[in-house]
Amino acid sequence: MKCLPFLFTTLVALFLPSSLLPAAENEKPVDFEQEVAPLLSRRCVSCHSPNIKKGELSLASPDDLLTNGFVVPGDAAGSYLLEVVVPDGDKRPAMPKSGEVLSEAEVDLLRRWVEQGAVWPEGVVIHEASKADRSWWSLQPLAEAKLPAADEAPDAWKQNPIDRFVWAKLAEAQLKPNPPADRRTLIRRATFDLTGLPPTPEEVEAFLADNSPDAYPQLIERLLASPRYGERWGRHWLDVIRFGESRGFERNQIITNLWPFRDYVIRSINEDKPFDQFIREHLAGDVIAPNTPDVEIGAAFLVAGPYDDVGNQDPAQAAQIRANTIDEIIRSSSEAFLGLTVGCARCHDHKFDAITQKDYYGLYATFAGIKHGERPVATEAERKEREERLGDLQKQQADLTRQRDDIQKFAIARGDAKKEHYDQLWSRPAVSRQTTEERFAPVAAKMVRLIVEGQERNPSANNGYGIDEFEVWTAGDNSQNVALASSGATAVGDSRHAGDFDAAYSANLTIDGKFGARWLAAGPQLTITLAEPQSIDRVVFSSDRPGAAADHGVANFVSEYRILVSSDGEKWTEVANSHDRQPVNEAHRHKRLLAAELTDEDRANDAALAAKLAEVNKAISQVPPLPVWWVGTRDAAMGPFHLFVGGSPQRKGDAVTPCSLSGLSESAPTYELPADAAESQRRLELADWIIDPQNPLPQRVLANRLWQHHFGTGIVDTPNDFGYMGGAPSHPQLLDWLAGELVKDGWHIKPLHRQIMLSQAYQQSSDYREDAAKIDGDARLLWRFPPRRLSAEEVRDVILQISDKLNLEMGGPGFRLYQYLQDNVATYVPLDEHDASTYRRAVYHHNARAARTDLMTEFDSPDCAFSAPRRDETTTPLQALTMLNHDFTLDMSQFLAERLQKEAGDDPQKQIQRAYALCYGRAPTEAETKACVALAAEHGLPALCRALLNTSELIYLH
Repeated sequence: MKCLPFLFTTLVALFLPSSLLPAAENEKPVDFEQEVAPLLSRRCVSCHSPNIKKGELSLASPDDLLTNGFVVPGDAAGSYLLEVVVPDGDKRPAMPKSGEVLSEAEVDLLRRWVEQGAVWPEGVVIHEASKADRSWWSLQPLAEAKLPAADEAPDAWKQNPIDRFVWAKLAEAQLKPNPPADRRTLIRRATFDLTGLPPTPEEVEAFLADNSPDAYPQLIERLLASPRYGERWGRHWLDVIRFGESRGFERNQIITNLWPFRDYVIRSINEDKPFDQFIREHLAGDVIAPNTPDVEIGAAFLVAGPYDDVGNQDPAQAAQIRANTIDEIIRSSSEAFLGLTVGCARCHDHKFDAITQKDYYGLYATFAGIKHGERPVATEAERKEREERLGDLQKQQADLTRQRDDIQKFAIARGDAKKEHYDQLWSRPAVSRQTTEERFAPVAAKMVRLIVEGQERNPSANNGYGIDEFEVWTAGDNSQNVALASSGATAVGDSRHAGDFDAAYSANLTIDGKFGARWLAAGPQLTITLAEPQSIDRVVFSSDRPGAAADHGVANFVSEYRILVSSDGEKWTEVANSHDRQPVNEAHRHKRLLAAELTDEDRANDAALAAKLAEVNKAISQVPPLPVWWVGTRDAAMGPFHLFVGGSPQRKGDAVTPCSLSGLSESAPTYELPADAAESQRRLELADWIIDPQNPLPQRVLANRLWQHHFGTGIVDTPNDFGYMGGAPSHPQLLDWLAGELVKDGWHIKPLHRQIMLSQAYQQSSDYREDAAKIDGDARLLWRFPPRRLSAEEVRDVILQISDKLNLEMGGPGFRLYQYLQDNVATYVPLDEHDASTYRRAVYHHNARAARTDLMTEFDSPDCAFSAPRRDETTTPLQALTMLNHDFTLDMSQFLAERLQKEAGDDPQKQIQRAYALCYGRAPTEAETKACVALAAEHGLPALCRALLNTSELIYLH
């Protein structure tokens, strides 16, 4: 503890103007903001900041230096700050604990600063230095891109601005582009790119026969107008925004009412909805147009990611789970719309980008009111119509229910007046969840039956009661439990089942003496058959015996019962019951009083009212319910909001308010809302800030995504990260030009498709040239069109189409390529056989997280637990094995053979020609025809079709 005079001296030294403090003799005055602050930012604040505060020290401000006396102004030798950064002989200094130690010059700078009075100008706060600051390229306003001259380019490469940019980069690398692709290749490329399906043979031939100069532009227009376009490009966007139809995490339960969002995405893209409006609806569709389902559904984006619904009774853990949930929304939003990894600032300022922890928690405050779940989504007219139809019926329901309640209340009141009588009648202790014992006069029995007449419900339990042990004891001095399975006893009772979990619910588990397991009953009785007749006088059973399994307290337990015995299974004798036991709770007591006190007249009146109520309930049930969709719910979630030190909700730091990111360039828009701003206002303000014309990120990010899906790789090859750790743009001026064109076209993306696909860069051939590949192996500079393998969905869809089995029905609930099994957790078992109900486009598959779907999983369909801005493209043995042997491929081979026979007759050569036209969009060579005819003759036409479906040419696009 430092003395008061020193503390006073320190305070004065830290806050007096530097002009009033003596400088060390013959030393240049230290400029804190220009010299010391950057040093502390680079070397110290990463560990010693308000967000982390290792050693309970922050060097972001002078507060801790004052409190702990780490610095003695004017006395470097007496300052602990200097002591920990100076080596002790050959020993490493105490600080920093890792990385390079401070250089002599850096230590000398700190020494001189202390010697000169340790001046820390008022209001200066130090942040950890990020690798990229506001000058980072992606944060700058869109440049007014000047078209390169491209004087040496052929005339065809001077018409489209895209080609001039590409040519200029090729020229810098002393490269030349490939010649144009042939027309068969071009129609196949364009059709797959815009629709995800191959052109039909008839479409190919019509395009080849059209010699007009508008043939190719008209092809593009036709494809952009196709409903298939939205399905293909909707799939791209669903990848980016981690759309999945199960909750993820341990339980991973399926979500059956999120498909309207998938349909909304496809519909919006087909309609060429302006993308700024699309983004706005994703973040605040329910605010922009409440009671307008086609818009409101857009906000389901916020809850379309994985969601931990396990829950936790520990408040600290519950708060952490909630923080994780909001973090997932922050990451998904910032990466999808801004191309920034804002989530990296959850625990501390971003190490690489100009994003502070305050920025992160500004977004946290914005999304704090979002809750995962479902709710009705309907128009105002639909709501009003339902209310009108239900109004009188619900009034009748309430009146009838009140009359029945009155009958029961009067009966219970009569019973309450006889308390002494019932206390004597119910004299034994209540049934216990832990252990219940019944003793009776010895009786010979071969079978013992528990008949359950009532159960006490646990709010968190499913239907059915639980028994973790049932014991039957013999009479006499050497009493034994003869209900053990090891003694030959068996148990029979209806049990709850959960698909492949049958073993976990076997009734036999209740009599093995190992009460860690529990039988979850679905029926009213459990029957124990002994190995041989015994004289018994005692039964003991429990639902939650001390020392039982980890799900302690979860099951419902028996509250009312009878116990019967039998020697032959035909004649049964009751030996015990719970009717003289005390009720387990007040509800149980009321139930008993009603049974005893209701008069015949009461029962008749109750029955009449029940009949009328049943009619009213039936009428209510026939009023169509409002659609219920997984769009999330909202709560007020008012402030104050705080930073979480180290990302822990238990360590609240400075207060924050909903606000824009601070690290964008000076010309970018900003906003900051009060902590008590409405939840809807917070999200709407964020949406409007993101799409503000002065915010350069969304335009660049979207233009890059479009380029990526046409050329395989984006101009920035990390489409979700335009920060320091992301890739550098291969054509930065072109990217800004594309982003500018996007804005000029009102954020419609179809015009940009046209511009890209009409370029010579897009229309060139994919031919490989070794000399060019030595300079640009990945063809990032586009000296050729980069070939690609079809995506998983395209592979499946193309097989269905050429086999003439593709069902083009759009929208609605998805089909499943797995069997869904669910009890407390979910299991997704891949289907070996795919029936006709699954022959729809793969975008309509019910995509569950962590669910394998054989062919599509093998071909790198991503798990939708995370954003997938780029598809992996692996080559594995399983791909070949699945394509060759899966029942789906075998079925499609048969269907393709039937199609060939139907459309080409019995002529083998015509069958081969038709097969090649369907599969590859071309005619077979003479050698191919000869080989295929021979294969079909020896092994049959389906075998040939199976071989064709397993060719590389089918699934690679050039």
